Amino acid sequence: MIARIAKLAALALAVAPAALSAQDIAVRAETLHTMDGPAISDGVVVIRDGRITAVGPAASTAIPDGVEVLTAKVATPGLVDARTVVGLAGFMNQPHDQDQLDTSKPVQPDLRAIDGYNPDEALVDWLRSFGVTTIHTGHGPGAVVSGQTMVAKTWAKTADSAAIVPRAMIAANLGASALDREKGPGTRPKQIALLRAALTAAQAPAPAKGDGPAAQKLDMQVWKDVLARRVKLMITANRAQDIMSALRLKEEFGIDVVIDGGAESYLLIDELREAGVTVLLHPTMARHYGDMENASFTTAAKLREAGIPFALQSGFEGYVPKTRVILWEAGWAAANGLAPADALSAITIDAATAIGLGDRVGSLTVGKDGDVALFDGDPLEYASHVTGVVIDGRVASREVR
Repeated sequence: MIARIAKLAALALAVAPAALSAQDIAVRAETLHTMDGPAISDGVVVIRDGRITAVGPAASTAIPDGVEVLTAKVATPGLVDARTVVGLAGFMNQPHDQDQLDTSKPVQPDLRAIDGYNPDEALVDWLRSFGVTTIHTGHGPGAVVSGQTMVAKTWAKTADSAAIVPRAMIAANLGASALDREKGPGTRPKQIALLRAALTAAQAPAPAKGDGPAAQKLDMQVWKDVLARRVKLMITANRAQDIMSALRLKEEFGIDVVIDGGAESYLLIDELREAGVTVLLHPTMARHYGDMENASFTTAAKLREAGIPFALQSGFEGYVPKTRVILWEAGWAAANGLAPADALSAITIDAATAIGLGDRVGSLTVGKDGDVALFDGDPLEYASHVTGVVIDGRVASREVR
């Protein structure tokens, strides 16, 4: 274990970028997957002032003089991890670097992810080295409402500069991970009752000025924002019964709900499609036990076939190194029925859309952020390597991973 930790720490130092300065840059690839149309043979992406200014075949896309040109066999948009706790959960797996869960109360929607996010965490560097440029991260499973999530770029050196959406969603959890038979809630009905009580209370008129403790006011404002559909309620639910409870809550209060996990979502295809929800699907290789004992390698393919919007994620792991890599998860999904193009979409444009940023990241489109991942082969092949990462037009990694 000590040797593994030391190796990860050394890797973090090796791949962590120095202070990244803005630059004009171009990427030329034998195959360019823009995720905004067909792949381009011998394609070019030009980035100026952090934004994409040109995309197309090299024969018809001019590269400005004096611009550094990175080359690759294959290039894709920077990868988007649709659900993780990286930056709050650290690779040391010790109390001092585990801020993704506070167990003092079962419902704490006012806990902000940005207040616990550590951009210098080794796992942020780890994910970036594998082409992940955007992460939807924050409070994790273990409480009925564990806190808020945020969307961050993986290059910045302060939480404020990393965050592109400081409050993305409110993280709720149903099922075994959020049950406490001693302190409560001890049953699934109690979990839903706590959520229903919080939302019902927020429907009441605002209390008189000065009434109630400050923490209660913060909680209430969050729930009012959920009711007003200013922020989505992301509910981690893997059992079919818990997914259905989440859908009932959505219907009852008319709120926007995103299903996180969804191990048994393949059993509820019609219900999910009718509800119009997005699924942040569990990592393909997640361990199949407990609430995930009925998870399937083919769920991603079934959701795609049914037209249910979904994205892949790295999720949360309770052991070192605390995270998975979405690139590998997409590869496994492609090996189990999901078309390769759809697997790549699930960690780029579909993931960006799922977290509300499809207009900014996830595809190589003029006007979007200059985020590019470079490879020496098919990104979904195990033998391929990431050879470079560009974030907001900055070279964030030149390592071969």
